[in-house]
Amino acid sequence: MPYISNYRRIGTLTIFAVYFLILVGGVVRASGAGMGCPDWPTCFDRWIPPTMESQLPHNYQRMYADRGYADTRFNATKTWTEYINRLIGVCIGFLILLTVIFAWPFIKTDKTIFFLSLTVFFLVGFQGWLGAVVVGSNLRPVLITVHMIVALCIVAMLIYTITRSQKGLVETIDTSAVDSRFKTIMLVAMGMTLIQIVMGTQIREAVDIIAEQFNHENRDRWSEQFPLIFYIHRTFSAVILATNAWLIWNLRGKIDATCILARAATTLALLIVIAIATGVTMDRFAIPAAAQPVHLLLASLIFGTQFFIFIAVSYSERYRNLVSQ
Repeated sequence: MPYISNYRRIGTLTIFAVYFLILVGGVVRASGAGMGCPDWPTCFDRWIPPTMESQLPHNYQRMYADRGYADTRFNATKTWTEYINRLIGVCIGFLILLTVIFAWPFIKTDKTIFFLSLTVFFLVGFQGWLGAVVVGSNLRPVLITVHMIVALCIVAMLIYTITRSQKGLVETIDTSAVDSRFKTIMLVAMGMTLIQIVMGTQIREAVDIIAEQFNHENRDRWSEQFPLIFYIHRTFSAVILATNAWLIWNLRGKIDATCILARAATTLALLIVIAIATGVTMDRFAIPAAAQPVHLLLASLIFGTQFFIFIAVSYSERYRNLVSQ
C-alpha cells in the first residue's frame, strides 16, 4: 500500500535527521559551544543572534551574570554553532509532525503505529523543553546525560514503528537456526551499549574540567588526569566487542546472507570496529576534538542497529510460532 512506503520514507528520513542532530550536538559539546547562546529559546535575547560583540549592549556580561550566567562572553563561532544546533532541532520537530501525519492512515489498520508516532511528537517537544533546562542549568552533566537518553528513546520508537509498518516483510525472514538465547543476549548487549554511552557522557564532562585546568593547552598531558571511569569505559569496550561478535556470528552464519537482517549484522560489525578505532584515536592522540562527536554518533548508531535487529528477530520468531500452531 502506498501509505506504508510513504510512512517508511518520512520515518527513515526523520531517524537520519535525529542522528545528524546527535552528531551536531556532539560538535557543540566538543567545541565548548554549549553556552554559545546563554538564553533559550532566543539567543542573546534575539531570534537571530548577532555576528559581532558590538551588536550587544555594552553591559551584556553583567546582565547575564545577574541571570546566573557568570563569565558570559560572546564568541561568534560558538554562538552560531549552538544556534544552528537549535535550528536543526526545530526542523526535526517539523519532520516528526510529518511522520504523525503520514501515520494517520494506520489508524484503520494498526493504531499502535499512529499513537506511537504521536507519542514521539510529544517526546520531541519534551526534548526541546529539556534542552532549555540544560541551558538554564549551565550544562549540568546529569541533565546532558538525560537529554542524550531521550534522543535515543526517540530513535528507538521511530525504528520500532517503521519496522512494525514493514512486519509483513520482516517476519518471513527465516531465523530458525539462530541460537535460542539470541534475544536475551541482544537485550544485554543493548543495555551495555547504553551504559557505555552514559559513561562516555561522564568522561566528556571530566575532559571539559581537565581542559579548563590546562587552559585548553598541552592536550598530550590531559590523559594524566583521566578519572577511573575512563579506564572502566575502555575495558568495558572489550566485553561489548565480544558480546556483539557472538550476536553477529549467529546472524551472518545462520540466516540468508542477502536479507536485511544479515546486512544489519554487517553494519553493526562495521560500526563497532569504527567506534573502537575512534576510541583508540582519542586515547592515543590526545583526544582530538573531531573524534569526540563521531565517537558519540557511532555509539548511538550501534544502539539503533541493535534495537532494529532485536525487533526484527522478535517478529520472525513470533510469526514462526504462529505458523507452527
